[in-house]
Amino acid sequence: MATRTGLEAANAGQVKPRLTSGQVWHALAKASFAVVSYVTPAGEPRSSGVVYKAAGRRLYMTVAPGSWKARHVAAAGRVAVTVPVRRGGLLSLVAPIPPATISFHGAAIVHPAGSPQADALVKDLGSLVPKERRDRACVIEVLPEGAFLTYGLGVSLLKMLDPTAALARAPVTTEGGT
Repeated sequence: MATRTGLEAANAGQVKPRLTSGQVWHALAKASFAVVSYVTPAGEPRSSGVVYKAAGRRLYMTVAPGSWKARHVAAAGRVAVTVPVRRGGLLSLVAPIPPATISFHGAAIVHPAGSPQADALVKDLGSLVPKERRDRACVIEVLPEGAFLTYGLGVSLLKMLDPTAALARAPVTTEGGT
């Protein structure tokens, strides 16, 4: 029940700000794996794991042109993203320490394979895209909106046991601010 209470408080905006947007962007830049959720044209929810790169206050990921991600994200133009942030160092090898998480929603643009935007972005993504897929990769650009909802970011591992203490919100800023 404590988890529900903590989430309700976070959703009501009652979680005290202890993280800045800059701190969350820094954590996003260090990570590279996310779960992207979207809705199909039939209204069915889907989610997929992706490798991404954060740059310019946006997230970029490459997908195959005919994939569900490319088709459904392009149709909806909206996604929800959750990024697990590894915690615990050596302790995580012997104890079941869950990752911290950063979640947000945002606008998504699918740049078609072969387009000037996709070609330029694929070059910037470098090693994230295998060489044999670079000329035929779509790029999904995600612009986060609203607020980041974090769990376990910027708190001790012990504090992660208390959902209310482990939850935080930070405004999404797409400019260089904090």
